[in-house]
Amino acid sequence: MNKLFNKNSLQTIFTHFMGHSPTWYKIVILGLLIFNPICLLILGNYITGWIIVMEFIFTLAFSLKCYPLLPGGLLAIELVFMGMVSPGTVYKEVAYNLEVILLLIFMVAGIYFMKDFLSWFFTKILFISKSKIVLSLLFCFFGAFLSAWLDALTVTAVMITVCLSFYETYTSASYDERVPGDYTEEEQKEMGKEDLKKFDGYLCNLLMHGAVGTALGGVSTIVGEPQNILIGTLMGWNFIEFFNMMAHISIPVFLAGLLTVIVVEKFKLFGYGCQLPDRVRNILKQNAKEHKDNMDAGDYFKILTQGLTFIWLIIALALHLAAVGLVGLSVIIILTTVNGKSEEHQIGKAFQEALPFTALLVVFFAIVGMIHTNNLFKPIIDAALAKPGEQQIYTFFIASGLLSAISDNVFVATIYIKEAMAAFQNNLIDLHQLNLLAIAINAGTNIPSVATPNGQAAFLFLLTSAIASRIRLSYIRMFKLAIPYTIILSITAFIFLTINWYPHSEPHSKPAVTGQTSGSH
Repeated sequence: MNKLFNKNSLQTIFTHFMGHSPTWYKIVILGLLIFNPICLLILGNYITGWIIVMEFIFTLAFSLKCYPLLPGGLLAIELVFMGMVSPGTVYKEVAYNLEVILLLIFMVAGIYFMKDFLSWFFTKILFISKSKIVLSLLFCFFGAFLSAWLDALTVTAVMITVCLSFYETYTSASYDERVPGDYTEEEQKEMGKEDLKKFDGYLCNLLMHGAVGTALGGVSTIVGEPQNILIGTLMGWNFIEFFNMMAHISIPVFLAGLLTVIVVEKFKLFGYGCQLPDRVRNILKQNAKEHKDNMDAGDYFKILTQGLTFIWLIIALALHLAAVGLVGLSVIIILTTVNGKSEEHQIGKAFQEALPFTALLVVFFAIVGMIHTNNLFKPIIDAALAKPGEQQIYTFFIASGLLSAISDNVFVATIYIKEAMAAFQNNLIDLHQLNLLAIAINAGTNIPSVATPNGQAAFLFLLTSAIASRIRLSYIRMFKLAIPYTIILSITAFIFLTINWYPHSEPHSKPAVTGQTSGSH
């Protein structure tokens, strides 16, 4: 015991704590863990709850210093021991979100087994045009179109796989390949580092355009996002009715999003406008040519089977033949079977990307459970409901958008739509106002939430993915890249929120009776 608690051993323990994280970051986390119980005793549950929400966002903001599962998980465990959330509540949040967890476990692994096809397909797209604006529009449009039918996390996983393949292709090349010509070794290294920095920015830009695209498409259909299903089901809207009810917002927002792509790329605003260096383009092009020349019948068979399976994936998700995660499991089974991935370690690699994020999401559910248990949002909700008429609609949009940006958009949507339904059932508002509030809630939880990575699960997944640390995509950088979209899309949605188009397409179905619902991204 003396050996364990001497000065050198304590230094060793501190060194092992949170691994290679900076010393200042370790001290801050330890300080917060000591501060929180004191804060609870002095300030009570409500204020302490908001402080812990900010602390959790802090761990996300410094995800490049330490994967947020560690500090965020310590905060979640402390919450349970302090009695601010019960293990039962955390379990219920996880149970409500089992479909999302299955999606992360199986769908992301399924995309891993499609990487040959995806790399082949997107490499061809990459060389369609040298224009960064054209390629950015393609990524944004691709993200929007597929997210209107599929799942944003699935679409994001596809884009991550593609960009990671490009990155690894370039970084696996030697400095002689990266910088050919009559240069010294030192000059080659410096020029190679400069090219890599520009390439990082280029991939960062494309991924953000694509990720924002998932929000543009996700707001428009009942299947676009989990909260859309919740709102549409409670309101009694079918697929067509939901699209019609949201079209006066979703279409202008989509067009505004595409215009934003052009503007930020053209004028190189907010960190956009990074160009692909010619030397990097040449390496990617040469690699693609060599890969094509060396392909045998087995390689063509892999691409063909992966392409056909990708078509199956789109059809199965678009028609909602099964839960997203189960469709992903079918993809894993099909591709491992036909491509001969028969050993456990070959299959296990596919799960490495998603499982840390799955664990982080469960920690996030603990934070959401704490928000629910301690009614952190109640004053804001009450203030929104107290507003009259049209002011109420705008207030619901702003409040749900702000809360979604710092919390969980499905959780926020659940609370707001239940309160709106209760007001309708108590004859405080009429059906017309209820429909307008539902539109405002759906728009609020989908559009302003692009402001932060914790506002959209697809953004958070991107932030904590393998590609993020390689291209230096931090929380702050993602926040900066999201600023123009947050401002333009939110203002556009706000302007079109109560356009007098709506009453002519009022759905004939009646709202359902509100049930006890919860959920997350």
